[in-house]
Amino acid sequence: MANSEMKHPANAPGPFYVTTYNDPEGQGCTACTICYTAAPEFFSEDSEGYAYVSKQPETDADISLCREQMDACPPVAIGDDG
Repeated sequence: MANSEMKHPANAPGPFYVTTYNDPEGQGCTACTICYTAAPEFFSEDSEGYAYVSKQPETDADISLCREQMDACPPVAIGDDG
């Protein structure tokens, strides 16, 4: 489960988030590119390649796509507080 205490500062406000690379629990973004390659309308990369949520999903289809990225994330760095 993503560490909600270590959210990337660039995350758009809302329930979905990505954790920072330096999460002490070891679940931080590793810049693997999976989420922002598969769902670029919701996930972006910062200047160092780490992911963050650039836009919150609104429709059921969008939420499903973001949840797919949660499941695909190797370090489990994507969370949903919703």
